[in-house]
Amino acid sequence: MKYKIKLKRIALEADGCHLVMEARIGQEKLRLVVDTGASKTAIDETWLRQLLPGLNLEKQDQHSAGLGTMTMESYLALLPELKLGKLQIRHCSVAVLDLQNIRDSYEQLGLGTLHGVLGGDILSRFKARIQYHKNRLLLEDET
Repeated sequence: MKYKIKLKRIALEADGCHLVMEARIGQEKLRLVVDTGASKTAIDETWLRQLLPGLNLEKQDQHSAGLGTMTMESYLALLPELKLGKLQIRHCSVAVLDLQNIRDSYEQLGLGTLHGVLGGDILSRFKARIQYHKNRLLLEDET
C-alpha cells in the first residue's frame, strides 16, 4: 500500500529548508522533521515521558552522535504505535534523546513545537521518496 503524507516546508536560510510532518502516538499529535541524515527516528525524552509515563526506556551504552554533540545519552523505546498519516507502524522502536535545544530553537524562531525527527530507519523501511515540488512524503508498505 502507498501512503502520501503532507509536508510543511520551513525556510531556515535563503536556500535551505526543513520538511516537517505531523504524526501521532495514540491520539496525541507530534511534529517531526524529516531527516534523511538521521540513522534512527528519535523523539524528545521529556515530551515522551510526559505522554507515556510508564513507557520502558532502555538505556543505550553508546552515546548518540550528531545533533552537535557526541556525549548525548540515549535510550530506546518501543512505542505501541506510531501513525504517519494513514500508515500505522505497530511496535515501533525509536531513539529517545534530550532534544530540548532543538525544540527551543524552533520555538524561538517562531516555527512552533518540534517533538523529534523521522530518520533513516523508517524512511528506508518504507521506501521513502520526498516530492519537494509537491511538499509530500511518499511511503510504501509491502504488507
